[in-house]
Amino acid sequence: MIKKKLAIVGIVGVPANYGGFETLVEYLLDLLPKFYDVTIYCQSSSYPEKMDTYKGAKLVYLNLKANGVQSVIYDSISLWKSTKGFDYILILGVSGAISIPMIRPFTKAKIVTHIDGLEWKRDKWGAFAKRFLKFSESVAVKYSDSIISDNKHIYDYVKEEYNADSHLIAYGANHVSYVDPIPYKKKYSFITSPYIFTVCRIEPENNIEMQLKVFSENDLSFPYVIVGNWNASDYGMRLYEKYSTKKNVILYNPIYASEELNVLRSNCHYYLHGHSAGGTNPSLVEAMYLGLPIIAFGVNYNRETTFNQAIYFNNSNELYLQLSKLKEYDRDEMSGVMYKLARKNYSWKAINKQYVKMLKSL
Repeated sequence: MIKKKLAIVGIVGVPANYGGFETLVEYLLDLLPKFYDVTIYCQSSSYPEKMDTYKGAKLVYLNLKANGVQSVIYDSISLWKSTKGFDYILILGVSGAISIPMIRPFTKAKIVTHIDGLEWKRDKWGAFAKRFLKFSESVAVKYSDSIISDNKHIYDYVKEEYNADSHLIAYGANHVSYVDPIPYKKKYSFITSPYIFTVCRIEPENNIEMQLKVFSENDLSFPYVIVGNWNASDYGMRLYEKYSTKKNVILYNPIYASEELNVLRSNCHYYLHGHSAGGTNPSLVEAMYLGLPIIAFGVNYNRETTFNQAIYFNNSNELYLQLSKLKEYDRDEMSGVMYKLARKNYSWKAINKQYVKMLKSL
């Protein structure tokens, strides 16, 4: 049987190094190539070795940046390259969605857009960029054959804002695993004592500054460890310069070795998740799958993802109060609840099947 052809656009590429959509595609490739002939568009500068294929998918490289302002051009060119010879185009994110109406007359492909986490609400964008991304989102919903929402809150938003139905498909998390801390004790001296941990992009809407301030200005009995891309922006570099020498704060640059990242995650006392925008965030569902008790910023996305079973805060005062009374919570019970929820709702096998089912429904 001849497989139908699927193009995936909107990511830096695979193998995944960093980022939610990259991780999503990495694990979709465990199943999708069995059903479809998959092509993925990748950012050339991120892959000097230029593999032709990966996990059964064909890779095509573009000499443009997949993030920031250039992402609009990167996604648009990827879309135009996908007009011929494909049965399905999966667009991850809305930055290139303004090209969808333009490519419509030139392709027979069914277009599916994953609208991500209401990108236009993110603090890192200025007023013009926010308006553009909101417009792009509306174009994506109007001109795509199908929309994917990764969170019940976004699913409800699409229905309310555009009177449109979407496919509710979350992320998987069962690629993470517990790592014994003892071999890493020399490198990370704090690892067998209680510490609070975060891994994320260093962006304003992730409330990094608020969290760093609370730990550095108060007398808390455990350190705060963050892994993030500090050097990727002026904002990140400013925070690193200001807080890297403060007490109770330990900052690391991105860690791409999964075992090393997992040893820091899986042995923390609590996982702190400050994201205020986005849908089902990968680092949050991964923390749940590791059975970590979670302290999360109290927006609807995070409450939906954790089924209202985490500890929540909405400002620096609330965060300090929650951190001050952690001994009052049953940490083991919270840990068990998070793991059960993740195992039931965030397995890659189930999510792969949902993507196949969604494509077949078109």
